[in-house]
Amino acid sequence: MKNSFSFIACLCIAVLVVSAGCRHENTACEDAQMRVYIDRLMAQMTLEEKLGQLNLPVTGNIVTGAARESNVAEDIRRGRVGGLFNLKGVKPIREVQRIAVEESRLGIPLLFGMDVIHGYETVFPIPLALACSWDMDAIEQSARIAAREATADGICWTFSPMVDVSHDGRWGRISEGSGEDPYLGSRVAEAMVHGYQGTSLADSATMMACVKHFALYGLVEAGREYNNVYPDDFHAFNEYMRPYKAAIDAGAGSVMAAFNTIHGIPATGNRWLLNDLLREQWGFRGFVVSDYTALEELQENGVCASLEQSAIQCLDAGLDMDMVSNGLVSLADAVRGGRCSMQQVDAACRRMLEAKYQLGLFDDPYRYCDTTLRNSVILSDTHRAVARRIAGESMVLLKNDNRLLPLSKRGTIALIGPLADTRPNMSGTWAVAAVPEHYKTVREGLQDALQGTGARLLYAKGANLMYDAQAEAIATMFGREMRDPRSAEAMRAEAMNIARQADVIIAAMGEASEMSGECSSRVNIEMPDAQRDLLVELAKLGKPIVLVHFAGRPTVLNWETDHLPAILESWFCGSESADAIADVLFGDVNPSGKLVVQLPRHVGQYPFSYRQYRTSRPNTGGGFGKFSTCYADVCSHPLYPFGYGLSYTQFEYTNFFLTDSIMPLDGKVEAHVTVTNTGERTGAEIVQLYIGDRVAKGVRPYKELRGFERLTLQPGESREVVFTLDADLMGYYEPYNLTWTLEPGEIEVMVGANSRDTQMLLLNVKQ
Repeated sequence: MKNSFSFIACLCIAVLVVSAGCRHENTACEDAQMRVYIDRLMAQMTLEEKLGQLNLPVTGNIVTGAARESNVAEDIRRGRVGGLFNLKGVKPIREVQRIAVEESRLGIPLLFGMDVIHGYETVFPIPLALACSWDMDAIEQSARIAAREATADGICWTFSPMVDVSHDGRWGRISEGSGEDPYLGSRVAEAMVHGYQGTSLADSATMMACVKHFALYGLVEAGREYNNVYPDDFHAFNEYMRPYKAAIDAGAGSVMAAFNTIHGIPATGNRWLLNDLLREQWGFRGFVVSDYTALEELQENGVCASLEQSAIQCLDAGLDMDMVSNGLVSLADAVRGGRCSMQQVDAACRRMLEAKYQLGLFDDPYRYCDTTLRNSVILSDTHRAVARRIAGESMVLLKNDNRLLPLSKRGTIALIGPLADTRPNMSGTWAVAAVPEHYKTVREGLQDALQGTGARLLYAKGANLMYDAQAEAIATMFGREMRDPRSAEAMRAEAMNIARQADVIIAAMGEASEMSGECSSRVNIEMPDAQRDLLVELAKLGKPIVLVHFAGRPTVLNWETDHLPAILESWFCGSESADAIADVLFGDVNPSGKLVVQLPRHVGQYPFSYRQYRTSRPNTGGGFGKFSTCYADVCSHPLYPFGYGLSYTQFEYTNFFLTDSIMPLDGKVEAHVTVTNTGERTGAEIVQLYIGDRVAKGVRPYKELRGFERLTLQPGESREVVFTLDADLMGYYEPYNLTWTLEPGEIEVMVGANSRDTQMLLLNVKQ
């Protein structure tokens, strides 16, 4: 470290300045220590070094945006880099940190970030699937394990959780969020932040979370990536903003600005969003980073004419760190020329230094660079066992006629489909640190499950992902290629041959992993053509077929529902998908996942949500009704509703009551319901609470989730579930002033196994 500035000496000064009587755990004391420390540091920094802290270039072997040459070592030595992202491996990270600490003038350590979205090398279900577990403890545990593995490999900052609510399955990035509901999304956001950050970022096994994409990115027009959004504030705050606020309240250390515009201004340069709302109203104290090259893209938006103008607008709006654009780092002349505020530079620089302080990097710049941890922590047996359990919880059983599932481990089983024997697709999209060579295929998972049973497993690919080779290349980029050079006829003939020998057929079909995710928007969300044609031929054999359906989004499954007896929505459930699928198919795990997005009957229904707002001409039956809100050519209701999922056992809901039918505005009432496992297997049920506000200042949804509880019941076991109802739980953001309120009137209180099948009681809220 350069002797012009010693961080150890500076730390000693900070400790001496602050009262010796302060306890370390006292927040005020810690803030004072940090303030003194950073004051001392910033007094030593040049303007260029302060701007350098706002610069986040990309380097390393993982690039998620457009590829760029990044020779940043000299910039690090000159103090012109605040952090790097998507550099994988503790050894290269340690070496780059050494350059920053030992070869730059002030020795300020770097942040190292990565898209650790749903696990590191132990990969958990994609976030959309993970939310289908409705298991907040499991979700928090998945983030904790991801943090443990990533920090053991040098990473201290993750670009997760993504909390964008979306009502549009065309949007590929719906795979990265928690579905369509703001209440459930808020609970998931809290769990993820707590999992990543723990109780203290001073723990080197935790990492800083980054809430994204702020804000309203899931509302992009036509489901098309990087597109604009057009929300009114009433629906923005009631439908979409709540998970961001929940993540901020949970203590998230950073926020990523979205690509989209809000009120006609790009989010990255939107002062109302980043300053007025996020910092002044919500009290956020962390830092805001742009998305990949989003700062320079203000020029593409047409609101700025140059990179300098873009950087000035973004800094003024409240952006602290610029990912890849090299805009903020280049503002020295603008500051000296009076075109940019030095006060804003200092504020942004301070927030970046505070993040490093909170992560303990000034105490020990190499605290995430222990090379002895990797082998014992990453992909450990314990982590993989947890991932396998959570994968099994996340799958949703959509159909199971005549109790076809679970299958017996006997006879001859035909495994058919392009997703049956592909290793790289198992982890799903946005698994940038994954090591597919360590993961099983579905074929291998079933073989292992059947070993020693005498059952015979036959396999044929049966079809390519789709007929169009060029379209398949787009769908299988980033090393997910699986194209078979054989003709469609030859592949189908092979599949039909083994199917005729089988007692049951397992069809592993659906999307490849890169058919969802960033910039994977689609207007056709049905089963790809080559696979559908194969399914049609297999169904003609009259044999029982189990569809194991892979997807990263809600899809249209009309034909499959009409013609196949069993459908398991396996999503993409991570590195342990293969074993988890086998666990569910053969009954070692009883499926318990519930949909967090309803499945449509047609893509034309989007945007689409169970949270339908009351309308002047409602259509309650879903079919055609002239002069009501409906379609003339398709049922308006979903194929599978929000909250839906089957089990290998059955549950009965009885004795539903409210402790009082009248509640004062400042009072509380309890809703009780008894749930009984009436089947023969132990199973988990997700009990869901919905409300419907009949009369309010603003139009309210007919039904909206406001509580849930996951419980496991033995056969014959009953348990009472209690939900506490009050103004905080049942309120909403009222029109115009957007204050959280509950008004007097009648509230429908509903409980059930999904959003469609509920029981209702009426609660009268009095002034």
